[in-house]
Amino acid sequence: MKSHKAAVKVMTPKADGSIAPLIKEMLGRLGEDVRREGLVRTPERVERALQFLTSGYQMDVKKVVNGALFTVKYDEMVIMKDIEFFSMCEHHMLPFFGKVHVAYIPRDRVIGLSKLPRLVDVFARRLQIQERMTQQIAQTIQDLIDPLGVGVVCEARHFCMMMRGVEKQHSGAVTSAMLGSFRNRKETRDEFLALVKSPSHA
Repeated sequence: MKSHKAAVKVMTPKADGSIAPLIKEMLGRLGEDVRREGLVRTPERVERALQFLTSGYQMDVKKVVNGALFTVKYDEMVIMKDIEFFSMCEHHMLPFFGKVHVAYIPRDRVIGLSKLPRLVDVFARRLQIQERMTQQIAQTIQDLIDPLGVGVVCEARHFCMMMRGVEKQHSGAVTSAMLGSFRNRKETRDEFLALVKSPSHA
């Protein structure tokens, strides 16, 4: 599969700063009275919300992992299911949200389990499309620990479909990225997909 390294470049905000004035202008152009009580501080609130929701641009994968890569003799599948995420589609800047399931088969290294949800956030907290986000998560794990294979499945619901356009509230999208043995071996892929579908037990 083609590498997506170029797509994970860290971006930094422009030095000229605040987008709050732009939000204020947008509200006025939409027909709102930007002086009314409920909207006076809205531009600043929206700016802070957008800074958080797109904070993945400022996240560095190496700093997020923070050395939590461990040498271990283990060659069975490692799975983390039901990693919740929230993102924003790059086409309409409306939310999409759902769960990511991640699996890999180590070659000689594993990644600390708590780092997998953090890696999901690195890519979810950007303007995204679901397909690219799924591929980026898989490729990053592949690059970090060179496992025998990586599988990622993402299930999501999109507000750009639910609130506008076709207005279908109960439709979901499922995407997958399979690398190495997950792509080349049907048995490995089928095992992962079966485990993803099985109920989780605390």
